[in-house]
Amino acid sequence: MESEKQQNEKRFENFGKKVDNFMDELDEASVRLQKEFSERFEELKVSAEKLRKEAESSDRWKEVEASLKRAGEELGKAVKAAFKKREDVPPGS
Repeated sequence: MESEKQQNEKRFENFGKKVDNFMDELDEASVRLQKEFSERFEELKVSAEKLRKEAESSDRWKEVEASLKRAGEELGKAVKAAFKKREDVPPGS
């Protein structure tokens, strides 16, 4: 029969092995999580860049739209002015 001291040593040894296994698992999980976070961070950076470009493009299209609207208004004024002048001119002139 083992002495109480030997039993305690075995328990302590088993406890130490379990702690070592836990630390190994924790290290593996840490590496895995770090990799996942790194990949996710890269995905977010790509998404942020895409959104930035879309925002710039959107602003650019707003400028183009405003310019086209102004050009359309000017063309409308020119057409009205051209037809108004024709109305002022007597027929057969």
